[in-house]
Amino acid sequence: MKFALAGGGTGGHAYPAIAVAERLREVEGTELVYYGTEKGPERAVAEHANIPYRAVPASQVRGRSPLRLATGLARLWSGSRVASRMLAEDRPAAVFATGGYAAAPVGRAARRAGIPLVVFLPDVHPGWAVRFLARYATKVACSVDRSIESLPADRTVVTGYPVRSQFLNATREEGIARFGLDPSLKTVLVAGGSLGAHQINLAVSSALRTLLEQAQIIHISGVEEEHWLQRERDRLPEWMRARYHLHAYTEDMAYAMRAADLAVTRAGASTLGELPITGLPAIVIPGTFSDQHINADFLAKEGAAITLPTLRLDELESLILGLLDDAPRRESMATAMRRLARPDAAGALAQLLREVAA
Repeated sequence: MKFALAGGGTGGHAYPAIAVAERLREVEGTELVYYGTEKGPERAVAEHANIPYRAVPASQVRGRSPLRLATGLARLWSGSRVASRMLAEDRPAAVFATGGYAAAPVGRAARRAGIPLVVFLPDVHPGWAVRFLARYATKVACSVDRSIESLPADRTVVTGYPVRSQFLNATREEGIARFGLDPSLKTVLVAGGSLGAHQINLAVSSALRTLLEQAQIIHISGVEEEHWLQRERDRLPEWMRARYHLHAYTEDMAYAMRAADLAVTRAGASTLGELPITGLPAIVIPGTFSDQHINADFLAKEGAAITLPTLRLDELESLILGLLDDAPRRESMATAMRRLARPDAAGALAQLLREVAA
């Protein structure tokens, strides 16, 4: 049986598809194909998972500019035509769409071709792509109960956010070994999402010397940010450089999270699955370019994270130091975070796909 995966623009939309693909592949004879944008990060994610990749024209259908809106609509219709031809060639039994503008033309084409469509909402609140696709979906799945009020209730199920198998298997000890950490020191993980986050990187770089006196840092900077942060690292005393573990990107995020005592991160979709499964307390800094603040508020209200708006990034240093010195609060946040975990979300989604395909 063959399944098509669609979604991207960010890692938070690509990784759920890979997590479900891992579970689908547990059944012998399963074939997969990934539909994504021409230049999005999902291409590298799919290729790393050895899933054949198909590029489909797509762009965001939003914005105040009439020209930008018209361009987005034109790309949607063009992408739908391209996706229709590809679906006719690949003949999948079902399509799994994880949101992001990459999924919109594929989901529309699937409906027109009569192919069952499962749409997954990774965030708390649906963006325009999921709202668009929900009207075509055979089934809609979501990460948290709160999302149901924004989705078609008669076709929606709560599965949780699916995480890749490494998040279920990674250990703290192996994380310490993989990143060359000192097990006697507290560890702060800084990650701005698959594309990096310049403002977070600036705030961390300005606080490096103070933070490194108290802890070691795993900093996943983003490819475009690594060069200037490397120069900042080179200026540090040798003993501080040994505590500052700078990486442009990592495929070992589960191990980094398991090794860490505290995370500083954006509030993209993946935070709803990866932080809970690793029980990692976090300072979440929602981007102003999306509805990330809704994800951040959800985690904060559950007691699992602290939300820090971008405009208050000057408070980041003191907030990190305060949490590093407050073990009971970190443990309380970790307990709240673990309560949100749904370890078998990927399995539930794989089963749902097989059901609609049958």
